[in-house]
Amino acid sequence: MDEFSDVQEGGDEPDIEFYGGKWASGIPLGLFIVWAIFQSGVLQIGDTRGLVAGMLVALVIGMFFVKGSWAGYANTIFEGMTQRVAATAIVAWLWAGMFSETLQVGGFVDGLIWAADALQVGAELFPAVTFVLAAVLATGIGTGYGTTIAFVTLFFPAGVLLGANPVLLFGAILSGAVFGDNLAPVSDTTIVSAVTQDSDIGGVVASRFKYAIIAAVIAFAGYLVAGFTMPTLSLEGAASLEGTPLGLVHLASIAIVIATAVRGRHIVEAISWGIVTAIVFNVALGLSSVADILAFEAPEGLATAQSLSWLPFVTLVPGTETGVSGSLYSGAVGFFPLIVLTLLIVAGARIMIRGGGFEALQDWLLNRVATNVTRAETTMVLGTGAMNAMITINTAAEIAIAPYIARIGERYNINGYRRANILDANTSALGYIFPWAGGVLVGYAQMPGLVAEYGVDQLLVQPISVVPFVFHGWLLVGVFLFAALTGFGREYTTDRASEEVARV
Repeated sequence: MDEFSDVQEGGDEPDIEFYGGKWASGIPLGLFIVWAIFQSGVLQIGDTRGLVAGMLVALVIGMFFVKGSWAGYANTIFEGMTQRVAATAIVAWLWAGMFSETLQVGGFVDGLIWAADALQVGAELFPAVTFVLAAVLATGIGTGYGTTIAFVTLFFPAGVLLGANPVLLFGAILSGAVFGDNLAPVSDTTIVSAVTQDSDIGGVVASRFKYAIIAAVIAFAGYLVAGFTMPTLSLEGAASLEGTPLGLVHLASIAIVIATAVRGRHIVEAISWGIVTAIVFNVALGLSSVADILAFEAPEGLATAQSLSWLPFVTLVPGTETGVSGSLYSGAVGFFPLIVLTLLIVAGARIMIRGGGFEALQDWLLNRVATNVTRAETTMVLGTGAMNAMITINTAAEIAIAPYIARIGERYNINGYRRANILDANTSALGYIFPWAGGVLVGYAQMPGLVAEYGVDQLLVQPISVVPFVFHGWLLVGVFLFAALTGFGREYTTDRASEEVARV
Protein backbone atom coordinates (compact mmCIF):
# COMPACT_ATOMS: atom_id res chain seq x y z
CA MET A 1 0.00 0.00 0.00
CA ASP A 2 1.34 3.41 -0.93
CA GLU A 3 0.70 4.93 2.46
CA PHE A 4 3.20 2.57 4.09
CA SER A 5 5.98 4.40 2.27
CA ASP A 6 5.35 7.37 4.53
CA VAL A 7 6.83 5.57 7.52
CA GLN A 8 10.01 4.95 5.60
CA GLU A 9 10.49 8.53 4.50
CA GLY A 10 11.92 11.47 6.35
CA GLY A 11 15.69 11.22 5.96
CA ASP A 12 15.71 12.03 2.25
CA GLU A 13 13.36 14.98 2.52
CA PRO A 14 14.29 18.59 3.34
CA ASP A 15 13.33 19.58 6.88
CA ILE A 16 11.34 22.60 7.95
CA GLU A 17 13.12 24.57 10.65
CA PHE A 18 11.16 26.31 13.39
CA TYR A 19 11.93 28.92 15.97
CA GLY A 20 11.86 26.91 19.15
CA GLY A 21 13.31 23.77 17.57
CA LYS A 22 11.68 20.52 16.52
CA TRP A 23 9.00 20.65 19.17
CA ALA A 24 7.64 23.85 17.62
CA SER A 25 6.56 21.84 14.57
CA GLY A 26 3.72 20.54 16.73
CA ILE A 27 2.25 24.03 17.23
CA PRO A 28 -0.49 23.64 14.55
CA LEU A 29 -1.76 20.34 15.96
CA GLY A 30 -1.36 21.60 19.52
CA LEU A 31 -3.37 24.73 18.84
CA PHE A 32 -6.05 22.68 17.10
CA ILE A 33 -6.41 20.45 20.17
CA VAL A 34 -6.78 23.52 22.39
CA TRP A 35 -9.40 24.93 20.00
CA ALA A 36 -11.25 21.60 19.90
CA ILE A 37 -11.28 21.27 23.69
CA PHE A 38 -12.54 24.84 24.09
CA GLN A 39 -15.20 24.48 21.39
CA SER A 40 -16.35 20.92 22.10
CA GLY A 41 -15.57 20.59 25.80
CA VAL A 42 -15.97 24.03 27.36
CA LEU A 43 -18.66 25.50 25.11
CA GLN A 44 -20.10 22.13 23.98
CA ILE A 45 -20.32 23.23 20.35
CA GLY A 46 -20.10 20.18 18.10
CA ASP A 47 -19.91 22.10 14.81
CA THR A 48 -17.44 20.37 12.46
CA ARG A 49 -17.13 23.56 10.41
CA GLY A 50 -15.92 25.30 13.57
CA LEU A 51 -13.14 22.72 13.87
CA VAL A 52 -12.22 23.37 10.23
CA ALA A 53 -11.81 27.05 11.08
CA GLY A 54 -9.71 26.10 14.10
CA MET A 55 -7.32 23.97 12.05
CA LEU A 56 -7.00 26.70 9.42
CA VAL A 57 -6.16 29.28 12.09
CA ALA A 58 -3.65 26.88 13.66
CA LEU A 59 -1.89 26.31 10.33
CA VAL A 60 -1.64 30.07 9.74
CA ILE A 61 -0.20 30.70 13.21
CA GLY A 62 2.28 27.85 12.80
CA MET A 63 3.67 29.53 9.71
CA PHE A 64 4.96 32.46 11.79
CA PHE A 65 7.28 30.11 13.67
CA VAL A 66 9.05 28.92 10.51
CA LYS A 67 12.65 29.97 10.00
CA GLY A 68 13.46 31.42 6.59
CA SER A 69 11.17 30.96 3.62
CA TRP A 70 7.60 29.88 4.23
CA ALA A 71 7.50 28.03 0.90
CA GLY A 72 8.51 24.68 2.40
CA TYR A 73 5.81 24.97 5.07
CA ALA A 74 3.17 25.85 2.49
CA ASN A 75 4.20 23.03 0.17
CA THR A 76 4.05 20.57 3.07
CA ILE A 77 0.40 21.52 3.61
CA PHE A 78 -0.31 20.50 0.01
CA GLU A 79 1.82 17.38 0.44
CA GLY A 80 -0.07 16.33 3.56
CA MET A 81 -3.47 16.89 1.99
CA THR A 82 -2.62 14.50 -0.85
CA GLN A 83 -1.69 11.57 1.40
CA ARG A 84 -3.48 8.38 0.42
CA VAL A 85 -4.38 7.58 4.03
CA ALA A 86 -6.74 10.56 4.09
CA ALA A 87 -8.21 9.75 0.69
CA THR A 88 -8.93 6.17 1.80
CA ALA A 89 -10.99 7.34 4.77
CA ILE A 90 -12.82 9.94 2.68
CA VAL A 91 -13.85 7.48 -0.02
CA ALA A 92 -15.13 5.03 2.60
CA TRP A 93 -17.23 7.79 4.22
CA LEU A 94 -18.80 8.84 0.92
CA TRP A 95 -19.80 5.32 -0.09
CA ALA A 96 -21.02 4.40 3.39
CA GLY A 97 -23.04 7.62 3.53
CA MET A 98 -24.81 6.86 0.27
CA PHE A 99 -25.52 3.30 1.39
CA SER A 100 -26.95 4.19 4.80
CA GLU A 101 -29.11 7.02 3.43
CA THR A 102 -30.54 4.69 0.77
CA LEU A 103 -31.44 2.16 3.46
CA GLN A 104 -33.03 4.93 5.49
CA VAL A 105 -35.36 6.13 2.71
CA GLY A 106 -36.19 2.45 2.17
CA GLY A 107 -37.78 2.17 5.61
CA PHE A 108 -35.06 0.22 7.40
CA VAL A 109 -35.56 2.29 10.56
CA ASP A 110 -39.27 1.41 10.51
CA GLY A 111 -38.31 -2.24 10.16
CA LEU A 112 -35.97 -2.05 13.14
CA ILE A 113 -38.68 -0.48 15.29
CA TRP A 114 -41.09 -3.22 14.27
CA ALA A 115 -38.50 -5.92 15.06
CA ALA A 116 -37.64 -4.38 18.43
CA ASP A 117 -41.32 -4.34 19.34
CA ALA A 118 -41.91 -7.91 18.11
CA LEU A 119 -38.85 -9.25 19.98
CA GLN A 120 -39.62 -7.09 23.01
CA VAL A 121 -36.27 -5.35 22.86
CA GLY A 122 -37.14 -2.30 24.90
CA ALA A 123 -35.35 0.98 25.42
CA GLU A 124 -33.26 -0.46 28.26
CA LEU A 125 -31.90 -3.39 26.24
CA PHE A 126 -31.47 -1.56 22.93
CA PRO A 127 -27.94 -0.13 23.57
CA ALA A 128 -26.50 -3.53 24.50
CA VAL A 129 -28.04 -5.19 21.43
CA THR A 130 -26.83 -2.32 19.25
CA PHE A 131 -23.27 -2.76 20.54
CA VAL A 132 -23.25 -6.43 19.52
CA LEU A 133 -24.76 -5.79 16.08
CA ALA A 134 -22.42 -2.87 15.36
CA ALA A 135 -19.45 -5.03 16.37
CA VAL A 136 -20.59 -7.79 13.98
CA LEU A 137 -21.04 -5.37 11.06
CA ALA A 138 -17.73 -3.59 11.68
CA THR A 139 -15.86 -6.90 11.91
CA GLY A 140 -17.47 -8.05 8.69
CA ILE A 141 -16.88 -4.97 6.52
CA GLY A 142 -13.68 -3.81 8.19
CA THR A 143 -14.56 -0.14 8.55
CA GLY A 144 -15.56 1.35 11.87
CA TYR A 145 -16.34 4.68 10.22
CA GLY A 146 -18.73 3.03 7.78
CA THR A 147 -20.38 1.16 10.64
CA THR A 148 -20.77 4.37 12.65
CA ILE A 149 -22.41 6.10 9.69
CA ALA A 150 -24.84 3.24 9.08
CA PHE A 151 -25.81 2.75 12.72
CA VAL A 152 -26.17 6.44 13.57
CA THR A 153 -28.35 6.88 10.50
CA LEU A 154 -30.45 3.76 11.05
CA PHE A 155 -30.25 2.21 14.53
CA PHE A 156 -29.79 5.46 16.44
CA PRO A 157 -33.12 7.05 15.49
CA ALA A 158 -34.91 3.72 15.94
CA GLY A 159 -33.52 3.35 19.46
CA VAL A 160 -34.15 6.95 20.50
CA LEU A 161 -37.73 6.84 19.21
CA LEU A 162 -38.21 3.70 21.28
CA GLY A 163 -36.95 5.64 24.31
CA ALA A 164 -33.30 4.53 24.60
CA ASN A 165 -30.88 6.95 26.24
CA PRO A 166 -29.30 8.85 23.30
CA VAL A 167 -25.85 9.33 24.81
CA LEU A 168 -25.58 5.70 25.89
CA LEU A 169 -26.80 4.50 22.49
CA PHE A 170 -24.28 6.65 20.63
CA GLY A 171 -21.54 5.26 22.88
CA ALA A 172 -22.67 1.70 22.12
CA ILE A 173 -22.44 2.37 18.38
CA LEU A 174 -18.93 3.79 18.73
CA SER A 175 -17.92 0.82 20.89
CA GLY A 176 -19.07 -1.61 18.23
CA ALA A 177 -17.07 0.30 15.65
CA VAL A 178 -13.99 0.06 17.89
CA PHE A 179 -14.39 -3.71 18.18
CA GLY A 180 -14.56 -4.24 14.43
CA ASP A 181 -11.83 -1.76 13.57
CA ASN A 182 -9.53 -3.53 15.99
CA LEU A 183 -10.34 -7.14 15.10
CA ALA A 184 -11.40 -7.23 11.43
CA PRO A 185 -8.78 -8.83 9.16
CA VAL A 186 -9.76 -6.43 6.34
CA SER A 187 -9.58 -3.30 8.52
CA ASP A 188 -7.02 -0.66 7.52
CA THR A 189 -5.77 -0.43 11.09
CA THR A 190 -5.29 -4.20 11.29
CA ILE A 191 -3.34 -4.27 8.04
CA VAL A 192 -1.18 -1.27 8.97
CA SER A 193 -0.39 -2.61 12.44
CA ALA A 194 0.64 -5.99 11.06
CA VAL A 195 2.72 -4.79 8.12
CA THR A 196 4.57 -2.05 10.02
CA GLN A 197 5.55 -4.52 12.75
CA ASP A 198 6.62 -7.25 10.29
CA SER A 199 3.88 -9.66 11.31
CA ASP A 200 1.33 -11.63 9.33
CA ILE A 201 -2.27 -10.42 9.47
CA GLY A 202 -3.75 -13.80 10.40
CA GLY A 203 -1.40 -14.23 13.34
CA VAL A 204 -2.04 -10.70 14.53
CA VAL A 205 -5.83 -11.17 14.51
CA ALA A 206 -5.58 -14.52 16.30
CA SER A 207 -3.26 -13.15 18.97
CA ARG A 208 -5.36 -10.07 19.73
CA PHE A 209 -8.69 -11.87 20.10
CA LYS A 210 -8.17 -12.55 23.81
CA TYR A 211 -7.70 -8.86 24.56
CA ALA A 212 -10.66 -7.76 22.45
CA ILE A 213 -13.08 -10.31 23.86
CA ILE A 214 -12.23 -9.46 27.49
CA ALA A 215 -13.02 -5.81 26.85
CA ALA A 216 -16.13 -6.67 24.81
CA VAL A 217 -17.70 -8.93 27.45
CA ILE A 218 -17.25 -6.31 30.16
CA ALA A 219 -18.53 -3.57 27.80
CA PHE A 220 -21.65 -5.61 26.99
CA ALA A 221 -22.34 -6.05 30.70
CA GLY A 222 -21.79 -2.31 31.14
CA TYR A 223 -24.39 -1.47 28.50
CA LEU A 224 -26.86 -3.85 30.10
CA VAL A 225 -26.43 -2.26 33.52
CA ALA A 226 -26.37 1.31 32.20
CA GLY A 227 -29.41 0.65 30.00
CA PHE A 228 -31.51 -0.32 33.00
CA THR A 229 -30.15 2.35 35.36
CA MET A 230 -29.75 5.46 33.20
CA PRO A 231 -32.87 7.49 32.39
CA THR A 232 -34.77 6.60 29.22
CA LEU A 233 -36.92 8.87 27.06
CA SER A 234 -40.64 9.23 26.61
CA LEU A 235 -41.25 10.85 23.24
CA GLU A 236 -44.43 11.66 21.40
CA GLY A 237 -42.57 10.95 18.16
CA ALA A 238 -42.11 7.34 19.19
CA ALA A 239 -45.83 6.77 19.39
CA SER A 240 -46.54 8.38 16.04
CA LEU A 241 -43.96 6.33 14.15
CA GLU A 242 -45.37 2.90 13.37
CA GLY A 243 -42.87 0.22 12.55
CA THR A 244 -43.40 -1.97 9.49
CA PRO A 245 -41.59 -5.24 8.78
CA LEU A 246 -41.01 -4.71 5.04
CA GLY A 247 -38.00 -2.46 5.64
CA LEU A 248 -36.14 -5.42 7.16
CA VAL A 249 -35.55 -6.66 3.64
CA HIS A 250 -32.48 -4.43 3.77
CA LEU A 251 -30.87 -6.89 6.14
CA ALA A 252 -30.09 -8.67 2.88
CA SER A 253 -28.43 -5.50 1.55
CA ILE A 254 -26.19 -5.37 4.64
CA ALA A 255 -25.48 -9.10 4.39
CA ILE A 256 -24.30 -8.65 0.81
CA VAL A 257 -21.85 -5.95 1.90
CA ILE A 258 -20.49 -8.13 4.71
CA ALA A 259 -20.20 -11.24 2.52
CA THR A 260 -18.48 -9.35 -0.28
CA ALA A 261 -15.99 -7.71 2.10
CA VAL A 262 -15.22 -11.00 3.89
CA ARG A 263 -14.44 -12.58 0.52
CA GLY A 264 -11.61 -10.08 0.23
CA ARG A 265 -13.17 -7.59 -2.16
CA HIS A 266 -12.36 -3.89 -1.82
CA ILE A 267 -14.65 -2.07 0.60
CA VAL A 268 -15.75 0.33 -2.15
CA GLU A 269 -16.83 -2.63 -4.29
CA ALA A 270 -18.58 -4.27 -1.35
CA ILE A 271 -20.58 -1.16 -0.44
CA SER A 272 -21.37 -0.48 -4.10
CA TRP A 273 -23.06 -3.86 -4.35
CA GLY A 274 -24.98 -2.99 -1.21
CA ILE A 275 -26.12 0.32 -2.74
CA VAL A 276 -27.28 -1.38 -5.95
CA THR A 277 -29.17 -4.05 -3.99
CA ALA A 278 -30.82 -1.45 -1.75
CA ILE A 279 -31.95 0.61 -4.75
CA VAL A 280 -33.46 -2.47 -6.41
CA PHE A 281 -35.34 -3.39 -3.21
CA ASN A 282 -36.57 0.18 -2.71
CA VAL A 283 -37.97 0.57 -6.21
CA ALA A 284 -39.21 -2.98 -6.78
CA LEU A 285 -41.02 -3.22 -3.42
CA GLY A 286 -42.28 0.35 -3.41
CA LEU A 287 -40.25 1.26 -0.33
CA SER A 288 -39.21 4.54 -1.93
CA SER A 289 -39.52 6.34 -5.23
CA VAL A 290 -36.68 6.87 -7.67
CA ALA A 291 -36.79 10.57 -6.74
CA ASP A 292 -36.13 9.64 -3.09
CA ILE A 293 -32.86 8.13 -4.25
CA LEU A 294 -31.86 10.73 -6.84
CA ALA A 295 -33.78 13.74 -8.12
CA PHE A 296 -32.98 16.72 -10.33
CA GLU A 297 -35.22 19.54 -9.09
CA ALA A 298 -35.58 21.81 -12.12
CA PRO A 299 -37.43 25.14 -12.47
CA GLU A 300 -41.11 24.51 -13.22
CA GLY A 301 -41.15 27.29 -15.79
CA LEU A 302 -38.30 25.84 -17.86
CA ALA A 303 -39.58 24.32 -21.11
CA THR A 304 -36.79 21.74 -21.29
CA ALA A 305 -37.53 20.57 -17.76
CA GLN A 306 -41.25 20.31 -18.55
CA SER A 307 -40.51 18.10 -21.53
CA LEU A 308 -38.40 15.78 -19.35
CA SER A 309 -40.70 15.71 -16.34
CA TRP A 310 -41.90 12.23 -17.32
CA LEU A 311 -38.53 10.87 -16.13
CA PRO A 312 -38.79 9.53 -12.55
CA PHE A 313 -35.70 11.44 -11.43
CA VAL A 314 -36.77 14.86 -12.78
CA THR A 315 -39.12 16.95 -10.66
CA LEU A 316 -40.44 20.47 -11.21
CA VAL A 317 -40.14 22.99 -8.38
CA PRO A 318 -40.47 26.77 -7.96
CA GLY A 319 -37.52 28.55 -9.53
CA THR A 320 -35.77 29.48 -6.29
CA GLU A 321 -35.83 25.94 -4.87
CA THR A 322 -33.90 24.13 -7.59
CA GLY A 323 -31.11 21.68 -6.90
CA VAL A 324 -30.24 18.00 -6.60
CA SER A 325 -31.62 15.79 -3.85
CA GLY A 326 -32.07 12.17 -2.85
CA SER A 327 -30.27 9.66 -0.69
CA LEU A 328 -27.22 9.36 -2.94
CA TYR A 329 -26.76 13.12 -2.88
CA SER A 330 -27.46 13.79 0.80
CA GLY A 331 -25.49 10.73 1.91
CA ALA A 332 -22.36 12.11 0.28
CA VAL A 333 -22.54 15.88 0.79
CA GLY A 334 -23.09 15.60 4.54
CA PHE A 335 -19.42 14.66 4.89
CA PHE A 336 -17.92 17.62 3.08
CA PRO A 337 -16.99 19.63 6.23
CA LEU A 338 -15.46 16.52 7.82
CA ILE A 339 -13.52 15.77 4.62
CA VAL A 340 -11.96 19.24 4.67
CA LEU A 341 -11.12 18.87 8.36
CA THR A 342 -9.47 15.50 7.73
CA LEU A 343 -7.27 16.86 4.96
CA LEU A 344 -6.16 19.78 7.13
CA ILE A 345 -5.36 17.56 10.13
CA VAL A 346 -3.25 15.21 8.01
CA ALA A 347 -1.46 18.30 6.66
CA GLY A 348 -0.72 19.38 10.22
CA ALA A 349 0.66 15.95 11.00
CA ARG A 350 2.87 16.12 7.93
CA ILE A 351 4.28 19.45 9.13
CA MET A 352 5.16 17.86 12.47
CA ILE A 353 6.87 14.97 10.66
CA ARG A 354 8.86 17.24 8.35
CA GLY A 355 9.69 19.61 11.20
CA GLY A 356 11.15 16.84 13.34
CA GLY A 357 8.54 16.92 16.09
CA PHE A 358 7.76 13.22 15.86
CA GLU A 359 11.47 12.42 15.79
CA ALA A 360 11.99 14.48 18.95
CA LEU A 361 9.14 12.63 20.62
CA GLN A 362 10.65 9.31 19.62
CA ASP A 363 14.09 10.18 20.96
CA TRP A 364 12.62 11.36 24.25
CA LEU A 365 10.60 8.19 24.65
CA LEU A 366 13.54 5.94 23.81
CA ASN A 367 16.13 7.68 25.96
CA ARG A 368 14.15 8.92 28.96
CA VAL A 369 11.05 6.79 29.41
CA ALA A 370 11.37 3.30 27.89
CA THR A 371 14.21 2.09 30.12
CA ASN A 372 12.97 -1.50 30.68
CA VAL A 373 10.50 -3.84 29.04
CA THR A 374 7.57 -2.89 31.28
CA ARG A 375 8.16 0.81 30.83
CA ALA A 376 8.72 0.23 27.12
CA GLU A 377 5.29 -1.35 26.67
CA THR A 378 3.67 1.28 28.88
CA THR A 379 5.34 3.91 26.71
CA MET A 380 3.86 2.26 23.62
CA VAL A 381 0.36 2.45 25.11
CA LEU A 382 0.68 6.06 26.24
CA GLY A 383 2.57 7.13 23.11
CA THR A 384 -0.14 5.86 20.79
CA GLY A 385 -2.68 7.63 22.98
CA ALA A 386 -0.84 10.93 22.64
CA MET A 387 -0.55 10.47 18.89
CA ASN A 388 -4.27 9.90 18.53
CA ALA A 389 -4.98 13.07 20.48
CA MET A 390 -3.06 15.00 17.82
CA ILE A 391 -3.97 13.05 14.67
CA THR A 392 -7.67 12.35 14.84
CA ILE A 393 -7.86 9.87 11.93
CA ASN A 394 -6.84 6.58 13.51
CA THR A 395 -5.09 5.06 10.50
CA ALA A 396 -3.04 8.22 9.99
CA ALA A 397 -2.07 8.26 13.66
CA GLU A 398 -1.10 4.61 13.45
CA ILE A 399 1.13 5.16 10.43
CA ALA A 400 2.85 8.10 12.14
CA ILE A 401 3.69 6.27 15.37
CA ALA A 402 4.34 2.78 13.88
CA PRO A 403 8.11 3.20 13.25
CA TYR A 404 8.67 4.31 16.83
CA ILE A 405 6.66 1.41 18.23
CA ALA A 406 8.85 -0.90 16.15
CA ARG A 407 12.09 0.68 17.42
CA ILE A 408 11.05 0.61 21.06
CA GLY A 409 9.83 -2.98 20.79
CA GLU A 410 12.87 -4.23 18.92
CA ARG A 411 15.17 -2.76 21.57
CA TYR A 412 13.60 -5.13 24.11
CA ASN A 413 12.96 -8.03 21.70
CA ILE A 414 9.17 -7.68 22.01
CA ASN A 415 7.38 -9.89 19.48
CA GLY A 416 5.86 -8.24 16.42
CA TYR A 417 2.40 -9.60 17.27
CA ARG A 418 2.53 -7.93 20.66
CA ARG A 419 3.73 -4.64 19.17
CA ALA A 420 1.03 -4.71 16.51
CA ASN A 421 -1.67 -5.38 19.09
CA ILE A 422 -0.63 -2.50 21.34
CA LEU A 423 -0.40 -0.20 18.32
CA ASP A 424 -3.80 -1.14 16.89
CA ALA A 425 -5.79 -1.34 20.12
CA ASN A 426 -5.13 2.24 21.13
CA THR A 427 -5.54 3.77 17.69
CA SER A 428 -8.77 1.85 17.15
CA ALA A 429 -10.14 2.79 20.57
CA LEU A 430 -9.12 6.42 20.98
CA GLY A 431 -10.13 7.26 17.43
CA TYR A 432 -13.72 6.85 18.65
CA ILE A 433 -13.37 8.56 22.03
CA PHE A 434 -11.80 12.01 21.71
CA PRO A 435 -14.56 14.54 20.94
CA TRP A 436 -12.61 15.82 17.93
CA ALA A 437 -11.74 12.33 16.65
CA GLY A 438 -12.86 11.30 13.18
CA GLY A 439 -14.87 8.32 14.43
CA VAL A 440 -16.96 10.54 16.70
CA LEU A 441 -17.42 13.39 14.25
CA VAL A 442 -18.43 11.08 11.41
CA GLY A 443 -21.38 9.96 13.54
CA TYR A 444 -22.18 13.42 14.82
CA ALA A 445 -22.29 14.72 11.24
CA GLN A 446 -25.39 12.59 10.60
CA MET A 447 -27.38 13.85 13.58
CA PRO A 448 -28.56 17.31 12.45
CA GLY A 449 -30.24 15.66 9.47
CA LEU A 450 -31.96 13.18 11.79
CA VAL A 451 -33.31 16.01 13.94
CA ALA A 452 -34.72 17.68 10.83
CA GLU A 453 -36.28 14.44 9.58
CA TYR A 454 -37.84 13.12 12.78
CA GLY A 455 -38.37 16.40 14.66
CA VAL A 456 -36.76 15.04 17.84
CA ASP A 457 -34.10 17.26 19.41
CA GLN A 458 -32.70 14.37 21.45
CA LEU A 459 -31.29 12.91 18.23
CA LEU A 460 -28.43 15.42 18.53
CA VAL A 461 -25.73 14.28 20.98
CA GLN A 462 -22.76 16.57 21.58
CA PRO A 463 -19.42 14.77 21.02
CA ILE A 464 -18.08 15.73 24.45
CA SER A 465 -21.00 14.07 26.25
CA VAL A 466 -20.41 10.62 24.73
CA VAL A 467 -16.78 10.33 25.87
CA PRO A 468 -17.43 8.35 29.11
CA PHE A 469 -19.84 5.95 27.40
CA VAL A 470 -17.59 4.41 24.75
CA PHE A 471 -17.17 1.47 27.11
CA HIS A 472 -15.37 -0.93 24.80
CA GLY A 473 -12.88 1.76 23.73
CA TRP A 474 -11.90 2.66 27.29
CA LEU A 475 -11.78 -0.99 28.35
CA LEU A 476 -9.55 -1.93 25.40
CA VAL A 477 -7.06 0.77 26.37
CA GLY A 478 -7.31 -0.39 29.98
CA VAL A 479 -6.70 -4.03 29.05
CA PHE A 480 -3.49 -3.17 27.23
CA LEU A 481 -2.29 -0.82 29.96
CA PHE A 482 -2.87 -3.69 32.42
CA ALA A 483 -1.06 -6.08 30.06
CA ALA A 484 1.90 -3.72 29.79
CA LEU A 485 2.20 -3.26 33.55
CA THR A 486 1.72 -6.94 34.46
CA GLY A 487 3.16 -8.73 31.43
CA PHE A 488 -0.16 -10.44 30.60
CA GLY A 489 0.13 -11.94 27.11
CA ARG A 490 3.67 -10.61 26.59
CA GLU A 491 5.68 -12.39 23.90
CA TYR A 492 9.28 -12.00 22.87
CA THR A 493 10.76 -12.53 19.42
CA THR A 494 12.03 -15.96 20.50
CA ASP A 495 8.57 -17.12 21.58
CA ARG A 496 6.98 -17.26 18.16
CA ALA A 497 7.93 -16.40 14.60
CA SER A 498 5.47 -14.66 12.30
CA GLU A 499 4.77 -15.71 8.76
CA GLU A 500 6.07 -13.78 5.77
CA VAL A 501 4.16 -10.53 5.58
CA ALA A 502 2.26 -9.89 2.36
CA ARG A 503 2.88 -6.24 1.56
CA VAL A 504 -0.21 -5.16 -0.34
